[in-house]
Amino acid sequence: MLRHGLFGAALAATIVFGGGSATAQTYGLATMQPGTLANTVASAIAKTLKEKGGLNTLVQATAGESVLIPMVARGEIDLGMANMLEVVEGIQTGKLQNDLRVIGSIYVLRMGFFARKDSGIVNMADVKGKRVPAGYSAMRTLDKNTQAMLATANLTLADVKPVMVPNVLRGGDDFMSGSNDMFMFSFGGPKVREADATVGGVRAVKVGDTPEGLAASRKIFPYGYFSDVKPIPAYVGVLEPMNVYSMDYILFTNSKMKNETVEKIIDTMAKNKPDMVATAPAMNDFSVDTMYRKHEMTYHPGALKYFQDHKIEAKAY
Repeated sequence: MLRHGLFGAALAATIVFGGGSATAQTYGLATMQPGTLANTVASAIAKTLKEKGGLNTLVQATAGESVLIPMVARGEIDLGMANMLEVVEGIQTGKLQNDLRVIGSIYVLRMGFFARKDSGIVNMADVKGKRVPAGYSAMRTLDKNTQAMLATANLTLADVKPVMVPNVLRGGDDFMSGSNDMFMFSFGGPKVREADATVGGVRAVKVGDTPEGLAASRKIFPYGYFSDVKPIPAYVGVLEPMNVYSMDYILFTNSKMKNETVEKIIDTMAKNKPDMVATAPAMNDFSVDTMYRKHEMTYHPGALKYFQDHKIEAKAY
C-alpha cells in the first residue's frame, strides 16, 4: 500500500472481490519516468485495474528500475514493473530483494540502438568506435543490455567510446544535443519519436541476429532472445522487417501482497487486454498464457494459484 498518506483520500472507497467486499486501498505501481514505454504501459495497466477490476491503482514514476525494485521489495510501493534483467539482478544481488515476488511476464521489451538515419550506422558492427551511452547510474543493468547487444557483433564496451548517463532518457537527450552518436531505447518508446523529429530521422541499428550472435549475447544474459519487428507507425526508426534484441518485461510485487489481490490483478488483465492495448499498443504482446515462464525467480503464491487453476504451464525461453 502507498506509504506516508500520499493518497489517503482514495482509501475511503470500496473494492469488491467476487463474493465479498473489503475496505479499499490505493495500490502504487512503480515504473520509470514519463516519456518511457514502461510508463505508458504502467498507465494502461493502472487504468484497466481501476476501471475494470475495482483496484484503485496509481502510477508512481521513479528515476529508474534499479531504484524502484527495492522499494517494492520493502513494501513501500505495492507493485512494480521492470525488464527481466533488472529483476534478476535485483533479486540475486540485494538482500532487500528477498521479499520480491513475481506476478508474471506482461510484454516483450524490444530494445536497440537508434542512430541518425544519415549517419551510416546500419548494423551493430558499425557501432565500433562510436560514442555510446553507458554507466546508467539509476538503471545499472543497462550496461549489461548494451554488452549483450554489442556481443551479437563480437564487440564489447572496449570497442566503443562510452558516454556516462544516469538513464535512457538522458541518453536520448544527449543524442539529440549531439553528445552521442546513438542512444539505446525501447522500440515504440516516445523518446524515439521525439528524437526522430528533432534530428531529421533515426534508424534502428540491426543486431547480429544469427545463432552465434544469440549465443554470444546469452553468455552475458541467459534470458535474452530475438523477436521480429516490421515497419509500423508505432516503431519509429524501423525501415524494414528486422529481428531485435528482446527480453520479458515483468510485473512484480512483494510477499506482503494478498493472494486474492494478485489473482484479481491477473484476472482483470486477462479479461481486458483490448483496454490496455488502446492506451499502450505494446500490450499487444500480452497473453495470460505466457505470463508464467521458466526461471529461478520466486512467483507470488497468488499468481501460482491462478496459473494452476487455469491450467497454465510455465513456458521456456
